[in-house]
Amino acid sequence: MFAVLFPGQGAQFVGMGADLFDDGPDWLGEPASAALGWDLADLCLNGPEDSLTRTEHAQPALYSLSVALWQLFAGALREADLRPVAMAGHSLGEYSALAAAGALSPEGGLRLVAERGEAMAQAADAADSGMAALMGGTRESAEDLCSARRDAGGSLWVANMNSPGQVVVAGGADDLEWAAEEARSFGIRRVIPLAVAGAFHTPFMEPARNRLVAALETAEIGNPEPAVWSNVSAAPLTASDIRDMLSRQIVSPVRFEETLAGLFASGVTTFVHVGPGDVTAGLVRRTVKDATAVVVNEKAGIADAVDELLRLGTMPGVEET
Repeated sequence: MFAVLFPGQGAQFVGMGADLFDDGPDWLGEPASAALGWDLADLCLNGPEDSLTRTEHAQPALYSLSVALWQLFAGALREADLRPVAMAGHSLGEYSALAAAGALSPEGGLRLVAERGEAMAQAADAADSGMAALMGGTRESAEDLCSARRDAGGSLWVANMNSPGQVVVAGGADDLEWAAEEARSFGIRRVIPLAVAGAFHTPFMEPARNRLVAALETAEIGNPEPAVWSNVSAAPLTASDIRDMLSRQIVSPVRFEETLAGLFASGVTTFVHVGPGDVTAGLVRRTVKDATAVVVNEKAGIADAVDELLRLGTMPGVEET
């Protein structure tokens, strides 16, 4: 059985999506740019990089290309009688997964992601904060580090649990400096600052959550098919809890390592990364070493990915929409 994974913010790069803008779904062109209020194709293809990297631009750009690529890939899977049994996404990628699973329309998901990106950018601008990867530590040592800082009056939280040995913390600028100085005393080898605008997936994003709740209340959301696993619970979502889980997601840790392990335990032996880059495939290789990771990050790779799934003897699962 196979599951499909979608990347989050950080996978963007100037030039991405050239094949999709040339010959992709109609909504990816002028309708998407009109909804966003800026030229999606021009920014993705020409940059500049500092503008594409901004949270309010990177999130809708990655969502759009991931969903458009999935739509083309899904057609090839149907022709081969192949169907994923589950989907998941890293942070922003959860919206791509929900659109791929039919819980959101591509256009409806884009509106939500645009609102999310703008809200998170505003929350990040309101405080001097950021994120850092802890190398060589464990989830427990990261929790101990963050608890010690908060006990001393600081603001530091575990934000991403990506794979064994790769945990991301987030907090104020002073908190991250303290973490870098104290990391070794908690058994953590190195602290690497990340090029992100703020302390995502922590209470720093509470203002963004309040804005997102209002957008989610009016969004049309259906039942995902196949199941989409939540970043918050590391378990499948249902139509009744999607709104709550998506609003909680931006102030809660991303439990991606647990999600991958849970999917593997449920019988998934192959994971297919769909979207720019290949980050989720790398997390699969570090987290579930007995699983196979397949990458579809451009239209030209679709046929090879289908052949690989057929070679692996992947069994059909639940019909996707």
